[in-house]
Amino acid sequence: MCCNNISCERDGAHNNCELEASNGLSTLLREFETVSNPSMAASLYTIKQKIDEKNLSSIKVIVPMHRKTLLKAFIDQLFTNVYSFEFEDLQVTLRGGPLKQSTEISMITAQEVEAIQNEIQTYLRSLPALKGELTIITSPLISDIFLHGFTTRTGGISYIPTLSSFNLFSSSKRRDPKVVVKENLRRLGNAAGFNVEKFYQIKTDHASDVWIMGRKEPESYDGITTDQRGVTIAALAADCIPIVFADPIRKACGVAHSGWRGTLLGIAMATVNAMITEYGCSLEDIIVVLGPSVGPCCFTLPGESAKGFHNLDPECVRLFDSPNPYVDIRKATRILLERGGILPQNIQDLNQDLNLCTSCHPDKFFSHVRDGLNFGTQIGFISIRE
Repeated sequence: MCCNNISCERDGAHNNCELEASNGLSTLLREFETVSNPSMAASLYTIKQKIDEKNLSSIKVIVPMHRKTLLKAFIDQLFTNVYSFEFEDLQVTLRGGPLKQSTEISMITAQEVEAIQNEIQTYLRSLPALKGELTIITSPLISDIFLHGFTTRTGGISYIPTLSSFNLFSSSKRRDPKVVVKENLRRLGNAAGFNVEKFYQIKTDHASDVWIMGRKEPESYDGITTDQRGVTIAALAADCIPIVFADPIRKACGVAHSGWRGTLLGIAMATVNAMITEYGCSLEDIIVVLGPSVGPCCFTLPGESAKGFHNLDPECVRLFDSPNPYVDIRKATRILLERGGILPQNIQDLNQDLNLCTSCHPDKFFSHVRDGLNFGTQIGFISIRE
């Protein structure tokens, strides 16, 4: 990154100066691409895009010593642990004589950190939506006393191909930083009408633990229930099923993340039972909506893992005798819900949009099956209107 105007301090005066790099940078600059933007946030985000276009992860930064700490603060916000940075001091001299050597600033103030965060947030908010408009899929079975929906992959600012554009999860293994996911979530909150400061998402463990909000939060869980107004709860998913639960009589709701392991372990009914035990819900009043997930057209499991679904109901498995049978986790979920006492008409899993296979529709949904480890994440969410 090169600045159009470089100011330096010498003998107490601020002047525009011509600088020469004593470490050979002036020679390298002829092969560099210059990035010029009105803010540091804009410049570094542009550089990140160019780095990601080339799928690079090891970055060398040549920077004046006194700018190193500031630059690191921006990098910490805009990059994840996928990237590794090596810093080298930029040694410069004036053509008229030696330049006073700069020293590294060891720390920045809390006010400076806040200013950096605000600059980044302001810049990200200015970016246009990618891949089309933000789309929220809803179910007519859910009462209007709730806000709810299932997201797709359009309308966000994430630009990595497999994360573009409405990715809603950041991890140390992905290239989308938390600030980008936070901006995507802010846009979702504005569109759906919920408060992002009261947003809670499942901490997935592919099991059957449920957090009843108001009690101590477990380290990991695949279900959440609440009867608190204005609090939004969400289930993350790519191919697993994001499930939304609503009881308009007791005014309680829940979400669950149901992968193949969680499905067999009974996460859906575990969430239902938590609502019954904690809020006095009745089975006949609970509505369950299954969000988009991988379909039996694309999802396979090793034969040994598929046995659990075959034992549940042979119709959940296709080509059972093959090494990797096709498994229908949606059918298995409905069977378990009906066996648990949920009324068949209160389960929605065949809606035209909700029933689309995430792996088969790359234009609409993220998919781990299709995209591999660097996959994006969509969510199912619900809250009780205030």
